[in-house]
Amino acid sequence: MDDQGRFGLETALAAAERDELAVWVGDFLASAGSDNEVLGAALAQRPHWWVGPLELELSDLERLAGPEDDALCAVDDEEWEDDIDSMEDSLGDGWAPPPLLVQYDGGRLLLQDGNHRYEAMVRAGERRGWGIVYFDVEADRDRFVADHGVSGHVPTNG
Repeated sequence: MDDQGRFGLETALAAAERDELAVWVGDFLASAGSDNEVLGAALAQRPHWWVGPLELELSDLERLAGPEDDALCAVDDEEWEDDIDSMEDSLGDGWAPPPLLVQYDGGRLLLQDGNHRYEAMVRAGERRGWGIVYFDVEADRDRFVADHGVSGHVPTNG
């Protein structure tokens, strides 16, 4: 199975059901599709609490990477546009991107992985997208679940 099939929504949902979402995220972050092994290593240093995959309002997410001068993770403008254009074309051809990886931080939803996918979805007119949210504090996870009406399986920490 290639990375696209290995790291799709269905495999993320299955990993959540097995309480292996943290492992799935780590493997995905180390893959060529994400190329974000540094984040994966950082997440592996201590336990986190996970929710998802679930549909999120894209307008609720804060993009951290991009070509803007104030972006936390600066990306060359030409490279950014080329990547977004390619992903937007793929969305038009039926591509379902892997879930976005979102950090809950004091009520903010920070897009830690998937900034390109997010931007392509926004430009394609999508309003919602699949994401996995992680929390540093269990009580924050529990509050998020209650406030957002999350139902179904909520993975433990990992």
